[in-house]
Parts: sequence; structure tokens; C-alpha cells
Amino acid sequence: MDLITPGLGLIVWQLVIFGLLFFLLSKFAWKPIMASLQEREQSIEDALSLAAKTRQEMAELKAGNEKLIAEARAERDRVLKEAKEASEAMIAQAKAEAQKAGAEEIEKARAAFNQEKVAAVASLRKEAASLSLEIAEKVLRNQLADRAAQEALVTSLLADAKLN
Repeated sequence: MDLITPGLGLIVWQLVIFGLLFFLLSKFAWKPIMASLQEREQSIEDALSLAAKTRQEMAELKAGNEKLIAEARAERDRVLKEAKEASEAMIAQAKAEAQKAGAEEIEKARAAFNQEKVAAVASLRKEAASLSLEIAEKVLRNQLADRAAQEALVTSLLADAKLN
């Protein structure tokens, strides 16, 4: 039982050493340890607040980027729409010009055809008149070859002239 219960001198020396150790630690070690713990706690709080601030800034940047992306998409859609409208307008204008040019060419062709037709009809009339005159001349020469036929023709012409 002596091993379990210490003696009175041992207890006194342990209390003196503990008090001295407590005094030395409180005088020299606890203040720097507490200061370093407080400094460490403050740096952790600063890092956490900086991380929260950085998260907030990242969220704001992400929202700003999404807004810019949305604006860029809207701008792209607007430019594509304008380009499509411009191309459709150019196509419509080209079609209209082509139709106008085609109509003008058709009208020119019709006018040329009508002119050719009139010229051909005039030529045919001239040719027919020429042929008629030649035939009439040949017929009259044959009929007027003899004197009795000439007198008969003149009397018939005079009779027709009196009637008209």
C-alpha cells in the first residue's frame, strides 16, 4: 500500500514544482502560445472570409459571364437575322430585276417579230403585186395579140366604167 499512497514530502515537492512550472509557463509560454493561437485563429477567419468573398466574386463573375454570353447570343441572332433578311431582299431584288429584264427581252423579241412579220407581209404583198402584174401583163399580151380581142376588151372596160 505504500506504493499506492505517496508520502507527504513527495506531495509537497510535487506541489512546489507544479506551482513553479505553472508560474513559469504562465509568465513566459502561455502568452506567446495564446497570441500565436489567436493569430492562427485570426488568419483562419481571414482565409475563410477571403474564400467567401472570392466565392461571391466568382458568382458575380459567373453571372456577368452568363449575361455577356446571353448578350453575345442575342447579338449573333440579330446579326444572323439581319443577314438573312438582307440576303432575302437581295434575292427578291435579283428576281424582280431578272423578271423585268426577261419581260423587256420578251417585249423586244415581240417587237422584232412584229417588225419582221410586217416586213414579210409587205414583202409578200410586193412580191404578189409584182407577180400579179407580170401575170396580168402576160395575159393581156396574149389576149391583145389580135385586133378583135382588143376591141372586145375595150368595150367591156367601157361598159364596166359606166356601171361604176
